[in-house]
Amino acid sequence: MNEHDNDSDESDHDIDHDAAATGAAEVREFVVAPAQHLIRLDKVLADFVPEFSRSYLQQLQAAGAVELNGRQAVKPAAKVAAGDRLRVEMRPTQQSQAFKAENLPIDVVYEDEHLLVVHKPAGLVVHPAAGNWSGTLLNALLGRDEQARALPRAGIVHRLDKDTSGLMVVARSRQTMDALVRMIAAREVSRQYLAIAHRPWVGARERHVNAPMGRDPRNRLRMAVVDLDRNPGKTAQTDISVLDSVDEGCLVRCTLHTGRTHQIRVHMASIHHPLLADVLYGGSVVGAMNRQALHAFRLAFTHPVSGEELVFHAALPQDMQGALDQWGLRYNAGMLSTPG
Repeated sequence: MNEHDNDSDESDHDIDHDAAATGAAEVREFVVAPAQHLIRLDKVLADFVPEFSRSYLQQLQAAGAVELNGRQAVKPAAKVAAGDRLRVEMRPTQQSQAFKAENLPIDVVYEDEHLLVVHKPAGLVVHPAAGNWSGTLLNALLGRDEQARALPRAGIVHRLDKDTSGLMVVARSRQTMDALVRMIAAREVSRQYLAIAHRPWVGARERHVNAPMGRDPRNRLRMAVVDLDRNPGKTAQTDISVLDSVDEGCLVRCTLHTGRTHQIRVHMASIHHPLLADVLYGGSVVGAMNRQALHAFRLAFTHPVSGEELVFHAALPQDMQGALDQWGLRYNAGMLSTPG
């Protein structure tokens, strides 16, 4: 779970094939079986080439790399017949080539043979996607550690938004990866964030926000608090504690209990405290703070192999400290003594 736990895009990125990675093209030929008679072409392709996502195979079709009985077949919904001959040229796409090793710096906070804890800076994309096919944390992990090349998503088990800074745990073995995924699902990984928000805090110093979230029906680029009786979505829970408040805004600590896309940003906006510089959800840029003022400062969990209790902290980035100074908000480590 994390502040940006992309809901369903992971399967489209699980491409790990030598031809795709090296840029070489591989040709595969198949004969449609009787059991596949009158089945959609894209489904048959997915059966023949199970290690690639259907999204990738549809890209190949659109590029003219799939032939049905000697003719280009660009329509995924076309029906095939028993005995038809399929020829697929496994051309690399931007997506398939994204999973390549790159020599990029990583701020490693902790490392053992089973896992890493890294401090992600603001501006670094975690996972390749449209518009960011290279230069990501995943590319850096592949370049740093040969073990990462044998793992789905290079061992990444949760994510942070591009412009959110802070701590992430990354697996170095499949056993550890599976264990961390289970722990995250069971809410056994504690993640806390510091955020600077607009408007002074009023009322109780602690607030529990229990508000389901889904895609904003009026703007598909945003997430929103939704009524589950009317719109698709998932439950979302965030604990918010105010650490300091002035007329311009407030400094808060947020503890996630679920990991929905943009959860903290949406929940803070829903209680009329949009994050500083989070223009997508109603925040405004102030001074040099030009990205959402959100930092994953604390990560705590039980080591899935050794059983050791691990707790990590990441210092507040300079841009957020500058914003605090500009507004006169107070912050020190002693304010965070409650473990949460």
